[in-house]
Amino acid sequence: MTQPDPNTLARQCAEAMFSRDQASQNLGMEIIEIGPGTATLTMRVDSRMIQGHGNCHGGYLFTLADSAFAFACNTYDKATVASGCSIEYMAAGHEGDLLTAKASERARGKRTGVYDIEITNQDGRTVALFRGKSYQVQGSVRQVDEPQ
Repeated sequence: MTQPDPNTLARQCAEAMFSRDQASQNLGMEIIEIGPGTATLTMRVDSRMIQGHGNCHGGYLFTLADSAFAFACNTYDKATVASGCSIEYMAAGHEGDLLTAKASERARGKRTGVYDIEITNQDGRTVALFRGKSYQVQGSVRQVDEPQ
């Protein structure tokens, strides 16, 4: 069986993952762009995401960045999970903001990778910077294996 070109493969992996990703779907995330080692997702901040200081809760920012990271590092049809990540909050997100998380692969080895994700608001202001480290496990992204 012939493998599709890298962009088609990345798209197929994203579609398969997103169809099973209830967390990202329930937060209203949308995949805007996908390619080998890259992903761009958006999420609108709604009233459920506002914390006690009137801003978007950092956990939702982390979740958006983590989802972009997951889609970027799973574009090769090799099941890949996070082995560690960190986030730096740069500015507040507000109710009604349309946040965009853009993930870029920085390094990829045989089983590990490093990805940087920048979250910006609709004005282009950087809201958060996230770095994720990935680890490839057994299995395919497009075809789910039985739980181990």
